Amino acid sequence: MGRKINLSFWQIIKMNVGFFGIQYSFGLQQSAVNPIYDFLGAHPDQIPLLNLAGPLTGLLIQPIIGALSDKTWSPRLGGRRKPFFLIGALICSIALFLFPFSSSLWMAAGLLWILDAGNNTAMEPYRAFIADKLDESQQPTGFQAQSFFTGFGQTLANLSLFIFPLIFVGTIGKLPTWVYASFFLGSLCSIGSVWWSSYTTKEIPPTDEELKLIKSAKVNVLTPFIDIAIAVKEMPKVMWQLALVYLFQWYALFCYWQNSSKSIALSVWHTTPEKDIKLYEEAVGWTGLVNGWYNIVTFLCAFSLVYFAKKFSPKWVHFSCLILASIGFLIFPHIENKYLLFPAITGFGIGWASMMGIPYLMIVSNIPKERYGVYMGIINMMIVIPMFVQTISFGYIMEHFLHNDARLAVTFAGILLAVSAIFTLLISTKKEHNNV
Repeated sequence: MGRKINLSFWQIIKMNVGFFGIQYSFGLQQSAVNPIYDFLGAHPDQIPLLNLAGPLTGLLIQPIIGALSDKTWSPRLGGRRKPFFLIGALICSIALFLFPFSSSLWMAAGLLWILDAGNNTAMEPYRAFIADKLDESQQPTGFQAQSFFTGFGQTLANLSLFIFPLIFVGTIGKLPTWVYASFFLGSLCSIGSVWWSSYTTKEIPPTDEELKLIKSAKVNVLTPFIDIAIAVKEMPKVMWQLALVYLFQWYALFCYWQNSSKSIALSVWHTTPEKDIKLYEEAVGWTGLVNGWYNIVTFLCAFSLVYFAKKFSPKWVHFSCLILASIGFLIFPHIENKYLLFPAITGFGIGWASMMGIPYLMIVSNIPKERYGVYMGIINMMIVIPMFVQTISFGYIMEHFLHNDARLAVTFAGILLAVSAIFTLLISTKKEHNNV
């Protein structure tokens, strides 16, 4: 890879604008897809399995795309990473446009698979893009810029769930009209923002030696799987330690995202989708505001975490942020005043800012630069495997131990985040202080 040069703050922002569109799409998945399942008649214990698309597509697609992008260089298509996140963004846009036309539960679930496939194709190369483009001194700003756009994109997605029902009233088919507006806007944001970043930021071309290796590499259908297997075998210890943290962290987050609307409906409106669909729509709209608020907190504090990571190390920053998120989740289900939900979820906003950037600082200097793609994909495997475990196990837990009570599901998530914080303290790397 050619020599890295220091970029200005605004150049780093421009190269990450595409993350805004990707995260707007994820914001809709987190806050709008499960209520759509509710509108289409899903039972609470069916929700985890209906969310199976995210973990499985992430598990299959991201490491494969990462391995392929490591061996790609196409000047005509933009370079090494950009061809992949452009294709992913286009798939996302098409799926988002079609999603509101879902006429049945299984049609919505099928489109979610396509949407997640596109998101995962775009996501992994974007992580590697930061590691490719920025040196160690600027990588904290680069990864936290992605955290900023995560908060910003998901904020607008969640706010659309509150604002659009006030503007777009009525229903079209089985779904409220505002669903169409939210997803159409997401479709535009997905392709538009990724195109802008691709247009304004050039990738660093490989050296002659690297280009020779890329051209000489024999790529076939088995190549990415072989690369992934070798990378896992040679994976540094710090990544195995991070995997343990992620096991509890991401299981917890899926529990929250699947149950936040119903938890608020129960604690504030004292209703369920089966009891009063109109009241439940109010709860969904308010959930959009609440989740929008935690994402506002995320993009407001994202860059301040760079300072704390340099001063105290990424490990201690992530531990502290997970504890704040855990406290927020434990308080959340007991609140009956809808306005007090905002201070409760603030802790998760700070935690989310850390989750989207700080863990990458713990590991990026421990992995070889020529394998950034495959290792960023493996990190995503650490995210989606807990989600996969959650989708196949939590329905049973929800029905038999939590009595299908969404409030208990959020409490359960808070406990798991506290466990993940404890395991964060066990992470050790000789390069920890050099990561920032």
